[in-house]
Amino acid sequence: MKRTRQASLRNLNSFSVEAFADQLLELDSADDLQEFTSTHRFDPACDLVLGGGSNILFAADTHGTVILNRVTGKRIIADSNDEVLVEAWAGENWHKLVLWSLEQGLSGLENLALIPGLAGAAPMQNIGAYGVELSDVFDSLEALDLNGGGMREFKHGDCHFGYRDSRFKSHDAGRFLIIRIRLRLRRHFVPKLAYQGVREELNTMGIDEPGPAEVSEAVIRIRRRKLPDPAVTGNAGSFFKNPVVSRSLAEQLQKDLPGLPLYSQENDQVKLSAAWLIEHCGWKGRSMGRAAVSAQHALVLINKGDATGSEILALAEAVQASVKTNFGVELEPEPLIIGA
Repeated sequence: MKRTRQASLRNLNSFSVEAFADQLLELDSADDLQEFTSTHRFDPACDLVLGGGSNILFAADTHGTVILNRVTGKRIIADSNDEVLVEAWAGENWHKLVLWSLEQGLSGLENLALIPGLAGAAPMQNIGAYGVELSDVFDSLEALDLNGGGMREFKHGDCHFGYRDSRFKSHDAGRFLIIRIRLRLRRHFVPKLAYQGVREELNTMGIDEPGPAEVSEAVIRIRRRKLPDPAVTGNAGSFFKNPVVSRSLAEQLQKDLPGLPLYSQENDQVKLSAAWLIEHCGWKGRSMGRAAVSAQHALVLINKGDATGSEILALAEAVQASVKTNFGVELEPEPLIIGA
């Protein structure tokens, strides 16, 4: 187990903002996990489990211990011809896991290609893209209860999945260290092409009857075209959730704003496009100091170079205030914000 005091976190977050932790612990093996559980007492008030750093904004230093779970491994643990149960350790790179599943002839993850981060973080925020959410293929996970409760297993229903949410991100935030996840994938491919952009990209590629690899390639092309690469420009992908409002409010907004996209949800709720709202407030491509709203996609906030986390947070709050003033809609950030 590698231990670093007064550790810089700049290279451990996709915004590439500077922040420091009092202590950094890197777990690279099952032995490291065992040593961690027997020697470290986790304090949820100041300690932090950090995955790939693609869904966090450090607006301040963190005065505690940051734990990096980098234990890797993946395998097929059950195969019933069509349905296949795959297990991945939390430190696996998510996109590489998607590509590996395709190489095994499995489908289910193709719409989730190129999402940054690690496998252990995927159920925390119930990652989703292009009409698919992790909860659609999730089976179970094993996690360490950092409150001293030992190892626990969580089935699908135990995780309380919601839109970009789960118990691990909401009421149990900071309590569990996810060790490994299990996903139910299939050999028989049923494409999910409800998202119009994917169909259009496949048409551009000249593909009428795609397999999972072709759907994955279409998704990768769209993401690379629409979203800035965090390896080049610091960002955390979509910064705000698409707001879900009552149908009456949505229809009133659409009456006043022709062209506002509406997506029907359960319980007479409607999802709005946060990007559309932000763009129609004039924020797309606009800067505040060294932070900006991406000119490629209005949902993405970017670090133009050496921005601080507090500068990016100030921009986020200005965007929220603008959307609230103009449309009466609250935007909720997707990333965890340290020092908000």
